[in-house]
Amino acid sequence: MTEKEALFIAAKAADDKKAEDIVALKMEGISLVADYFLICHGNSDKQVQAIARGMKEKAEENGISVRKMEGFDEARWILVDLGDVIAHVFHKDERGYYNLERLWGDAPTEDIQSVLIQ
Repeated sequence: MTEKEALFIAAKAADDKKAEDIVALKMEGISLVADYFLICHGNSDKQVQAIARGMKEKAEENGISVRKMEGFDEARWILVDLGDVIAHVFHKDERGYYNLERLWGDAPTEDIQSVLIQ
């Protein structure tokens, strides 16, 4: 499975749980950590956990190993490590504070609209 396919699976899983403002950044050549960052947010602790849990379940169903999931209990910023794709699931209140899109502003975006619910 390619990194882009893993990204699309994670993005679709987030969308299925009604994640908001889903953004994918191409990190190849910018960060050594991953090829893609997927960033989204939920409006409550329960929704943030549901988004992360949904990503984990869909990844595993598709043979993608979830290396680590951090921050699940606090549900303010959950990091889901899918190897070459790192998903950042924020609580709405935290996303603006950390503003990863601005921090990694030199990273181009990846078009994921084709996998999101129309």
